[in-house]
Amino acid sequence: MKKTLYLMRHGQTLFNLRRKIQGACDSPLTSEGMKQAKLAREYFEKNSIEFDHAYSSTQERACDTLEIVTDLDYVRLKGLKEWNFGTFEGESEDLNPKAKKKGGTYGDFFVQFNGEEDVEVQERMNKTLSEIMNKDDHQTVLAVSHGGACFMFLRKWEDITNRNDIRFSNCCILKFEFEDDKFKFIEIIDPLSKGI
Repeated sequence: MKKTLYLMRHGQTLFNLRRKIQGACDSPLTSEGMKQAKLAREYFEKNSIEFDHAYSSTQERACDTLEIVTDLDYVRLKGLKEWNFGTFEGESEDLNPKAKKKGGTYGDFFVQFNGEEDVEVQERMNKTLSEIMNKDDHQTVLAVSHGGACFMFLRKWEDITNRNDIRFSNCCILKFEFEDDKFKFIEIIDPLSKGI
């Protein structure tokens, strides 16, 4: 039986606004981030999407986003945390290395700085989300995570090398179907876009 996962990025934070690298570290939602989360809630309500379960990264920015999007009780999981960027945490985004190709990643660059490798993040996200979706009473699930972590999860299940429609804006929603231990990417939804 097909199940549905809505994997969402948190709302804008102070570090996003100031273009700071934030992975394992945290910063609070801005008023704009709260507004984005309210728009996501409106999207789900307008489209009559109801969740039977909700999950969040243990990081404050994700939990705060989820609490605006739904009144449902939720579970916090470390497996949904953002990519750990090591000593780059809190530094300017200008210091990020360039991806090797379009749709590429940073690979193992951050390992030398006590951070995570891209495949570690991908395996952690996939394991966590697979365990969630394999639960018998989970049919329509919301999980709030982070840009880098969501990106790596998407790359496992979809070839995005030549995709120009993939943008990881704050509060973007990635919709997946789940069946037979496999995720199928359906669409990316941006509640901030006109017409949503």
